[in-house]
Amino acid sequence: MVKALVAAVLAAAFAAQAMAALHPHVPLLLVATAASLAVEGVLYRWQRRMVSLFAKSHADLTVRHVLRDLLLVVGLLRLGGQDRETAYAPLVVGLLVFYALHCAIQAVSVLVRRTRTLPVVTRNIDASALRLSPAPPVLLRRPGHRLLVFGLPATAGLLATTATDQPGCAAFGIAASLGLALKGLSDLLVRLLPSRRPASEQEVLDWLDAWLAECKPTVGLYFSGGASSAYQANMWLEPLAKLDGRPLIVLRERFMVQKIAATDIPVLCLPKVSTLMRLEHSTLQVLIHPSNSGKTSQILRIPTIKHTFVNHGESDKLSSCNPYAKAYDEVWVAGPAARERYAAAEVGVEDKDVVEIGRPQLDAVRPYAGSATGPRGGAADGHRSTVLYAPTWEGWDGNPGNTSVIEAGENLVRALLADPGVRLLYKPHPLTGSVDPRAGAADLRIRELVRAANRERAGERPVPDGELTLRTRELDRLTTTDCRAGADQVERMLAQSAPEPGRAEAVARATAAWEEAYWASLPEWEHQVVTDARPTLYACFNRADLLISDVSSVVSDFLASGKPYAVANTSGLTEEAFREAFPTVRAATVLTPDAAGVPGLLDAVRHPERDELAEARTELKRHLLGPDEPASQDRFNEAVQALCSAAREHRARMAERLAAEFPGQRGPVEEVPELDPTAET
Repeated sequence: MVKALVAAVLAAAFAAQAMAALHPHVPLLLVATAASLAVEGVLYRWQRRMVSLFAKSHADLTVRHVLRDLLLVVGLLRLGGQDRETAYAPLVVGLLVFYALHCAIQAVSVLVRRTRTLPVVTRNIDASALRLSPAPPVLLRRPGHRLLVFGLPATAGLLATTATDQPGCAAFGIAASLGLALKGLSDLLVRLLPSRRPASEQEVLDWLDAWLAECKPTVGLYFSGGASSAYQANMWLEPLAKLDGRPLIVLRERFMVQKIAATDIPVLCLPKVSTLMRLEHSTLQVLIHPSNSGKTSQILRIPTIKHTFVNHGESDKLSSCNPYAKAYDEVWVAGPAARERYAAAEVGVEDKDVVEIGRPQLDAVRPYAGSATGPRGGAADGHRSTVLYAPTWEGWDGNPGNTSVIEAGENLVRALLADPGVRLLYKPHPLTGSVDPRAGAADLRIRELVRAANRERAGERPVPDGELTLRTRELDRLTTTDCRAGADQVERMLAQSAPEPGRAEAVARATAAWEEAYWASLPEWEHQVVTDARPTLYACFNRADLLISDVSSVVSDFLASGKPYAVANTSGLTEEAFREAFPTVRAATVLTPDAAGVPGLLDAVRHPERDELAEARTELKRHLLGPDEPASQDRFNEAVQALCSAAREHRARMAERLAAEFPGQRGPVEEVPELDPTAET
């Protein structure tokens, strides 16, 4: 409705301006022009999607601005008569020159952008040798904004001349616009000077080879995907940082460099395949893949590197046994359940290539220590059971059992909210509603149910003490780079050089302090909808007494806590068949779409002696995640070192074979010496 109103007002303003120009009417011309300018401000402030819609209709800001000035000129000519045409001719020429300069600025800005588009994007790497510099002002890089700002004096001058019949006003405004355009053009032209340009493509590639030779990375995390998939890589950052050797993060999409969470690990983005292939001659021995993508096949072509698939989560869904996994040298899984899953799926993954490493990122999940105060859940005694409802999304295959949001979500939430002893944490999957609109609509209704319950339960809120604000500022300072909003990739590379020593430990401490302050700032009685990046899913695990979810990796990860959990059955299968089909459900309470089992589930949580699934959860945890000893991080590190050793042996064999086939010719790569795991990185 608002969009239609804005479009109608803009169209009416231009129609009125055209009418006032063709049939001279000064007040109407002034009002219509001012109205169209006001609508432009509304568009760029509150209706950005309308800007894109106009652009797709070939009615972008440039067209609208030229039309607005043209109608003003027509109005002036019609008002002045033939005797004033000579007086206004220089003004028309001045406008034409201004628009010519606008086109020249756009052409030069494209050239500047190309010189600043490097074949490599880095983070946590000192790339100052590439002659990096701050980006041009945003105004010079956006043609629509630039024309509106630079052309505003000319438009204002034409309006003043229309109202006063004084050509000098228009002349002054056009001169000011010309001055701004000339200044912008000169600023861009200076950046094209050889001394002001960043390094050329060949210089950057030579620098990359030199950096790889100096850094000597041994193990890397390879990731490619969309903006919403960055979490799949982020969950492996901390385990990767704790590995022996010299870790590296290899990305393919430029935007993903900023999506990777705070880390001290060097980040290298190689968008082109030809640049990616330079890794073949590096010391990189192993690449870890947390997801499959179309660009994965490109890096698998490098024979000197061993590749392993670790996935970003394990569940009983078919996606956890993707046939693509057989393309990797090894597949690393959490525990025996995943090994059995691959064997049953018969997708070509041989058992000898499956390595059980546990889930090292689950170290952040605190194990269940029982209730220190006895049975919990009575609102009268001041305790409430915290229930985390974390449904997954609908997936790509349209299976009705993928998510409980559509068929069971509202019933589950109503049943939980009806219990005065429950505090609900609702954390939907970020992709909920991206495929099936029904899931998105159900998600919105669930959020409204939570808000309505909070209004009915309204109680005393904690007095803000500023602790959360201070902790947020500290954490933001440590995890964000001090870059201005208009910084481009080259400027960010300059700002995001090597991190300060000890930053990783400081981030961990700041995160723990922030989480403590966050939960303390919320009323104990208030339900929460958690959709931001903070608090994390694992932080919600640590606050919850119970999880309700779907068949997904969330369930497997929650088992690390040992706490009770329930799974919603919206698959259409009987409970017996459901448990048989999905091993992760075997230690869960199965809930039907009508949520009839919620009261009994809550009763078992509040009275641990009635929890009949505790032993089953312990056994299922070992089956899904592996043994507690040795620690998962240690098993992860051992698997990395073993695969690195295999990569070195493979390189040595290939070098010997090449030397035998072509005597006197050097092998494809130099033999990579075994690195001392205790050496400084």
